[in-house]
Amino acid sequence: MGLLFQPIKKEKMVQMPVLTLAHMGDCVFELMARSYVANQGIFLAKTAHQKTVHLVSARAQCKMIHGIMDKLTEEEKAYYMRGRNSKPKTMSKNADISEYLAATGLETLFGALYFEGKQERIEELFALCIEVQEGKVESI
Repeated sequence: MGLLFQPIKKEKMVQMPVLTLAHMGDCVFELMARSYVANQGIFLAKTAHQKTVHLVSARAQCKMIHGIMDKLTEEEKAYYMRGRNSKPKTMSKNADISEYLAATGLETLFGALYFEGKQERIEELFALCIEVQEGKVESI
């Protein structure tokens, strides 16, 4: 799969702290968001940054995960729940605790999928997240 996607064996990944998965998922999700914004033709740095920040905010990610929950496999839901139930050391200043934990769960899911080497599934779920964000799919 190359430098960016090097799968990790499941037994090793299960030992990984949940916030490590979330840390990687945050990176993956932001890269997807930045790519999405660029593909929308938003090239001015300030505008691209603002649009990206909006997509990766805890509030937006909370809305997204609730909108795609019924599309997740049982294993994916377990990763989400593992992240949502984590005890993060920091908190968002622009979201409440439930939004922040839901966003951490989404990031954990994306981190786990990244480490499993499931690039296509990451792209599929991200596309669904964008549909939720744009109002094409209703969020719960």
